[in-house]
Amino acid sequence: MGILSRMTTTPDLSQLSAEQLRQLASELLVRVEQQDQTIQQRNHTIQQRDLKIGKLTHEVALLKRHKYGQRSEQLNVLQISLLDEVVDADIAAIEAELEQLNAPVAAKPEKRQPKRSPLPAELPRTEIHHEPDSTDCPCGCQLKRIGEEISEKLDYTPGVFTVERHIRGKWVCDACESLTQAPMPAHIIDKGIPTTGLLAHVLIAKYADHLPLYRQEQIFARAGVAIPRSTLAEWIGICGVQVQPLVDALRDRLLGEAVLHADETPVPMLAPGKKKTHKAYIWAYASAPFSDLTAVVYDFAPGRAGQHARDFLGDWQGQLVCGDYSGYKAGFEKGIIEIGCLAHYPESTFIRSGP
Repeated sequence: MGILSRMTTTPDLSQLSAEQLRQLASELLVRVEQQDQTIQQRNHTIQQRDLKIGKLTHEVALLKRHKYGQRSEQLNVLQISLLDEVVDADIAAIEAELEQLNAPVAAKPEKRQPKRSPLPAELPRTEIHHEPDSTDCPCGCQLKRIGEEISEKLDYTPGVFTVERHIRGKWVCDACESLTQAPMPAHIIDKGIPTTGLLAHVLIAKYADHLPLYRQEQIFARAGVAIPRSTLAEWIGICGVQVQPLVDALRDRLLGEAVLHADETPVPMLAPGKKKTHKAYIWAYASAPFSDLTAVVYDFAPGRAGQHARDFLGDWQGQLVCGDYSGYKAGFEKGIIEIGCLAHYPESTFIRSGP
C-alpha cells in the first residue's frame, strides 16, 4: 500500500524520511499523469460531442430552411409532400439526438406545450391498472388509496383504433405523510400518446409496405382518428434514435462473424434544396446462410464510394462474399479475404464443351 493511500490528512513533510519523500513524490507523479490522461480523454470526448452538436444543429437549420423556405416550382404537390415527410422525420431525429448529447447543466424554464386534444370518446378502451406491490408502509402503517392518475395511449390494429387507459393509484400513509405510486411502464416516446404497437405499425407500413405517411394519414382519418403526417414523421424520427443502440449492437454482433455477405443497391434520393434526385446507396451486410446468427444490417450512404464499406467494417478481418466492385478492394489489402460471388462471375470464363 502506498503512502498516499494511507494518508487521511495533509502530511507533515518534515516528519518523513528521505525514502518516504521519494516514494511520495513518485506516487504524486503517477497520480498527476493519470489525472492528465483522464482530463485529455474528457476534453477529447467534449470536443467530439461539441463537433457533433454543431453538425447536427447546422443540419437542423438547413432542414428548417428547406421546410419553411421557398419551394421549387419544378416539384409537384406529391413530391413536396413526400419530401416534407423525410424532412420532418429528420428534424425530429436530430432534435432527439441533440437532447441526448446536451447534458442538463441548469434547470430550464418549461416550454408551454400546446394542449393535446383528448382521444375520441367513442374509441373502445382497455383499462390497465398499476398498483404498488405492497400497501404496507415501511413505518408499519397501512397505506390508503386517495385517488388515481390516468394516462391514455393510442393503440392500433389494422382498421381499428383502441385506447389503453393506464390507471395508477395514489396511496398515502397518514403517519409519515408519504405518497406511493406504481411507476408508469416504459414507452418509446415519453409522455406521447402512441403505444409501441401503433409505432410499429407506422414504421412497417412506411418501410416494409412502402406506404407514404400522407396515405397513412388518410387511412387513420377513415378509422376515426386524425393524426397529421408531421406528427407521424416526428414519431419516425424519434423511433430512429431510440432503436440506434439496437442497430449498433446488431452491427457489433455481425462483425463477430468469420464470414459476411455484402452488396450495395442504388436508391433515388431527393435532397432538400435540390431540384433533382441523385443516386444514393443502401449497403447490406448479412451473415452467412449456415451461420448460427441470422442477421442483416442495412447502412444508408449518399454514394457508392468504397470508404462507406470501410467505415462500416472497421477493423474486421474475415471472409467477405461480394461482387467484383472495386470499392471493396481496399479492404482486401488490409486483411479481408475476398470470396467471389458466382452471380457476378463473368460468363466468358466458363469453357463450354460439346455441341
